[in-house]
Amino acid sequence: MSERTAFYHDERCLWHTTGEAVLVMPVGGWLQPPAGGGHAESPETKRRFKALLDVSGLLGAEVIQLSAPEVAEEDLLRVHTRSYLERFRAASDSGGGEEGLFAPFGAGSYEIAKLSAGLAKRAVSDVLSGALRNAYSLSRPPGHHCLPDSAMGFCLLANIPVAIEAARAEHGVERVAVVDWDVHHGNGTQEIYYERPDVLTVSIHQENCFPPGGGGVEERGAGAGEGYNVNVPLPPGSGHETYLYAMRRIVVPVLERFGPDLIIIASGLDANAADPLARQMLYGESYRQMTRLLMGAAEELCGGRLVAVHEGGYAESTVPFCGLAVVEELSGVRTPVEDPFEELFSAQQPARRVLEFQRTLVDEMAEVLI
Repeated sequence: MSERTAFYHDERCLWHTTGEAVLVMPVGGWLQPPAGGGHAESPETKRRFKALLDVSGLLGAEVIQLSAPEVAEEDLLRVHTRSYLERFRAASDSGGGEEGLFAPFGAGSYEIAKLSAGLAKRAVSDVLSGALRNAYSLSRPPGHHCLPDSAMGFCLLANIPVAIEAARAEHGVERVAVVDWDVHHGNGTQEIYYERPDVLTVSIHQENCFPPGGGGVEERGAGAGEGYNVNVPLPPGSGHETYLYAMRRIVVPVLERFGPDLIIIASGLDANAADPLARQMLYGESYRQMTRLLMGAAEELCGGRLVAVHEGGYAESTVPFCGLAVVEELSGVRTPVEDPFEELFSAQQPARRVLEFQRTLVDEMAEVLI
C-alpha cells in the first residue's frame, strides 16, 4: 500500500452559489443586503483553506493534488430517489432554486454537486485500491444533511453515502464507519443507514443546533441497524478537552467494537471558536488531535484506510488553520505555519468545574452507547 496522502479539489466546486443572504436568511423584508459578505456557505472558507495548503508548501511534493470526474447517474440512484434528482436537475438547469430546508443553489449546481460527490468517490476508491494511504476531499457543496429525496442544510447530494455505495459496488468493501465531527448533526447520513448494520454512523455535534429536534443519544438505529447509529450531542461551549474526551471515551471504542474496513471522516470544521453558525470552542490543534486519534484507530482496525470528506465550516479566519492541521496530520508533515488563533482560543476554554460537568455528561452517554 502507498504511504502517500492526496488532496482532492476542483475549482469548479467553488463556483456553486447559494445566492444573496444574511448568514442563512434570504435578503428581503427587514434583512438588508449584506455589505462585503453574504451567505454563510460561501466558497471563501474553502478557497482560503486550499490557498493555505499551497503557500505552506504542503501541496506538491508532500501531498499530491488530484481531481475527479462527476459521479454517474447510477452512482446517485444507489442513494437518491429518481424524482429528487429530476427536480434538482430541472431547477438547476432553469437558474436555481431551493429543494429543501436551507438548501439554496444556482444555475449549474446540479453538475457541480455531482463533481463534489465525484471527488469523494475517487478519494475513497484510491484509498481502497492501495494507491494512497489516506486522502482529503475538499467537496463543495457539502453532503451530510442531504436526504434520499430532499436537499437540506446547504447539502445537495449525499457525498459520503454516494462514495460508500460506489465503493461497495466497485471494490466489494463490506464494513464502513463514518465519523462525523461537523458541529451539526449528520442527520442525512444517519437516515440513509439507519436500518443497516454494515455502515456505522457516528455523529459528534453540538446539541440542538441543526437540524432542530434530532441527534439524541436515543437514536440508535432500527431493525438490523439497531446499535449501528451513535450520536454524541455535546453542550454548547464544550471545547477542546471535552471533544477529545468524547472521542477517546466513546468514538474510538465504538469503532473498535465495529471493526470497519474503512473509516470516513465527515470533516466539518465548524466547531471552531469563531464559527458563526455554532457555539463550540475548537481550534486547529483540536482537529489535529482528533485526526491523530482516528488515524490510530484506522491503523489498528483497517490498515490505515482513512478518508476525510469536507462538510461545513463558515469562519474565513479560522477554517484554513483547522483544515491545514487535519491534512498535516494525515500526511505526517508539519509545515512552518503556526495557528495565530491558538493562544487566543486555548485561553478561552471552559473552566475546570464546567469541564467536570461535561465529562459527567460524556460518561453518562458512554454507559448507553458502549
